Amino acid sequence: MKKNIAILATNGFEESELASPKAYLEEQGWNADIVSLKSGTIKSWKDGNWSKEYNVDVVLDQANEADYDALVLPGGVINPDLLRREETAVNFVRSFFESKKPVAAICHGPQILVDADVLEGRKVTSFFSVKNDLKNAGAQWEDSEVVVDNGLVTSRNPNDLPAFNKKMVEEIKEGIHERQRV
Repeated sequence: MKKNIAILATNGFEESELASPKAYLEEQGWNADIVSLKSGTIKSWKDGNWSKEYNVDVVLDQANEADYDALVLPGGVINPDLLRREETAVNFVRSFFESKKPVAAICHGPQILVDADVLEGRKVTSFFSVKNDLKNAGAQWEDSEVVVDNGLVTSRNPNDLPAFNKKMVEEIKEGIHERQRV
């Protein structure tokens, strides 16, 4: 069955953490829309420098969680920090948890989950520098390649992308997770 996946990102996302999951989702025969704050393109970050631009498929103000089966949150230092400042982005993320849909976040991507207030009691991982932020939001952080908790998939960094992509697709194939919660 064809799935529609939202990838929420803005300028400063870690290139591999968007490109790799997007390609992997599309290999499944699924649609993966880049959803962002504004139309046009967003610029990636790679090896400490600005890199390629990616086309935005859907502007966040026009995006609706009901149109998607899951959400992917790439990292990068700049990307999640800019997104978490925007109430529409935080609400969009939270809506996936309210609808019990799979959410996959890698590296610094889980930072927006703090603002969405969805981490209490959840098992997660992330880039090590944000672990205290996640713990302070009530998460149980562990240093693992990939952590899955009732539809929430998290990984630490680009090295974990193969495991992240595999688990993300498994959770999406499972569909609604009744134990996914806000």
